[in-house]
Amino acid sequence: MFTGIVESLGTIAVIRKEGSNVHFTVNSPISNELKIDQSVAHDGVCLTVVALDDHSHTVTAVAETLQKTNLADWQQGRTLNLERAMKLGDRLDGHIVQGHVDDGNAVCTGREEVDGSHLFTFEFPERFAALVIEKGSICINGTSLTAFNVGRNTFAVTIIPYTIEHTNFKHLQAGDRVNLEFDILGKYFLRMKEVGA
Repeated sequence: MFTGIVESLGTIAVIRKEGSNVHFTVNSPISNELKIDQSVAHDGVCLTVVALDDHSHTVTAVAETLQKTNLADWQQGRTLNLERAMKLGDRLDGHIVQGHVDDGNAVCTGREEVDGSHLFTFEFPERFAALVIEKGSICINGTSLTAFNVGRNTFAVTIIPYTIEHTNFKHLQAGDRVNLEFDILGKYFLRMKEVGA
């Protein structure tokens, strides 16, 4: 379980394909603190550490993950938002995030600076419309944010300068695909409604 509060940035150093799997080696300030088998969110995707070096770690993505996320777009040199799993008893500064991306086909449709902050707009598949609410939590590339100006398949977020500086939102541009994870509480509520619970 994660909180959507980005802990560190990492840079993809090596991408290696093996059958239908892809291995990503990432350089980061926290790599030397990780352990084999540890879960780490990479741009909101929970991946398992399979190898370690002095200042890098390697994770593996299977075909299902590549299909459901934006990992297929990742290239050498890309900056990633990293977060280690939260410890029991930690403060939940963001919101409950599983690292299970619901949609990797959401697209940033615009970016503009507004009074010192940054306004981003996004479009996502309409089948997820019930899971995005005004002033509700949403996780974008592993970052816990608050949605507003919610439409049928659109929403906006405003990001403060500190978050821009400490996440890879500084590089996000219109047309880029992002990983979305919708609020788990909303997903449970919708499921209970579907089954009549």
